[in-house]
Amino acid sequence: MRAGNLDCVTLPDLPAFPVSRPRRLRRTPALRRLVSDVALRPADFVLPMFVREGITAPVAIASMPGVVQHSQESLVKAAAEAVDAGVGGLMLFGVPEAKDAQGSGADDPDGVLNVALRRLHSELGDATVLMADLCLDEFTDHGHCGVLAADGSVDNDATLARYAAMGLAQAETGAHLLGTSGMMDGQVAAVRAALDHAGHVDTGILGYAPKYASGFYGPFREAVNSSLVGDRKSYQQDHARTVSDALAEVALDVAEGADIVMVKPALPYLDVLRAVADAAPVPVAAYQISGEYAMVEAAAERGWLDRERIILETLTSIKRAGASIVLTYWAVEAAILTS
Repeated sequence: MRAGNLDCVTLPDLPAFPVSRPRRLRRTPALRRLVSDVALRPADFVLPMFVREGITAPVAIASMPGVVQHSQESLVKAAAEAVDAGVGGLMLFGVPEAKDAQGSGADDPDGVLNVALRRLHSELGDATVLMADLCLDEFTDHGHCGVLAADGSVDNDATLARYAAMGLAQAETGAHLLGTSGMMDGQVAAVRAALDHAGHVDTGILGYAPKYASGFYGPFREAVNSSLVGDRKSYQQDHARTVSDALAEVALDVAEGADIVMVKPALPYLDVLRAVADAAPVPVAAYQISGEYAMVEAAAERGWLDRERIILETLTSIKRAGASIVLTYWAVEAAILTS
C-alpha cells in the first residue's frame, strides 16, 4: 500500500475525545517537575526569631526542637545565615526580663525587641525584609495582647494608643513591615495614622487578619515566656465561624491600610486561606505556627514521619491554598531544600 492510501485500512472506533490518563504525567520525577504548577522558592519563606533579654548564649525551646531564644549576638549571626540561604524575610519577637501591665518595654527604644531590630537593620540593611511583631503580649505581666480594663477585659481603645506608640518605636529602628497581631478593632488604622503623621509613610503593615484563638499556640507560649492565664477568645477569631467572618476582618484591614494580610494558623485554616487569597487585593501570607512545627518534629523524632518530605508537603499545601508568603520555623531548611 502506498503511503497516504487509506482505502484498505480499517480504523478502530474512537471516542469523540480521547480519554486522558493523568497518571502518564506522574510516571517519572522529570515529568512531575515539568507539569507541577505550585512551586516553593526560598524567597517565599519568612523566619520567625526570638530574642531574649539578659542572656549571652542561645536558650533551647524544649517544645520546639531546633528553635532557640537568641541573645543579641547569636541573633545577628543566625539572621545573616538565613539571609545567605535566600530566606525572604525575618519576623522578630522580643522576650523581656521585666514586664508590667502596660507593656512598657514594647515602645522603649532600649527594649529588647527595638534594640534587636535596630541592630539587624544596621547589619543587614535592605538585604532582607525585616518584620516586627507589633503586640503587647510578650511585654505585659498578664500576658494579654492589650491594656486591661478594671473588670479584667481588654480595653480596645487604650490598647490602640499603645500600639501606635509601639509602631513608631519599631519604625524608628528601620523595620520594613510591622505585624499587627493583637486583633484589636481599628489596630491597622491607628498604627497607619501614627506612622504617616510621623513621616514613616514607607513603613508597611502586615495585618494579621484573620488570627484565630487556636490550641496550636502552646509551644509559642514557652518561646516568649508568656505570662498568660486563661485565653484570648474574646478578641481572637472563633474557629467555628465561617469564612465570611474572616473576609470581613480582611476587608477592614485592607481599608485601614494593610499592605499585606495574613492568616494564622495555617494548616487548620487552609479553607480560610483560599478564600482570603481569592478576595484580597493585596499579597497574602500564612503563618505555620509553633504547634504545627512541634507536632511534625515530635512525630519525626519517633520515626513516624519522613521529616523532610512532610516539611515540603505542608509548605506546598499552604502555597497551593493561596499564600504567597509563608512564615515558618523551617524557613532556612526549606530554602536550602528548594534552592
